[in-house]
Amino acid sequence: MKLSLDVDLINEEFFEGTRLLGITATVKNYQFCMQLNNKLGYNFRLNPEIEIQLKRKNRNYFFSIYQFKEPTTPLTHYLYQNQFDGEYLLPEFKHMDFLWLMKDDYVDEEKCNWILQTVRNLSGVQLVAELTNEQIKNKGNMIF
Repeated sequence: MKLSLDVDLINEEFFEGTRLLGITATVKNYQFCMQLNNKLGYNFRLNPEIEIQLKRKNRNYFFSIYQFKEPTTPLTHYLYQNQFDGEYLLPEFKHMDFLWLMKDDYVDEEKCNWILQTVRNLSGVQLVAELTNEQIKNKGNMIF
């Protein structure tokens, strides 16, 4: 008997009900997280246990993920670093420095717009846009 992994199903389940923002910013990841924590009242922290490692061109590339779980809901926020040493977690979004995934609970338009507006006004942020699942070609790269 041969077992096969349904990668599409895994991707679908991981991204079900999520919201994803792409952010272009000229600040370092820890500085960006500090600003988010200060302006939004969040507590993003680096989570080395879910860091993503990709192997390309016989080299390993490491993509940091910062995490914040909202205290009264199942909602968890993940902030991915999209670039490491010239490689990209999502090559289709090379112009994005960060990817912000909101997962495990519904995020309504009002909350998403509040986050978008707040992030837009942060120092060093040049662009914030919501990305759709259809735009993401390399979804599997984001699964930890």
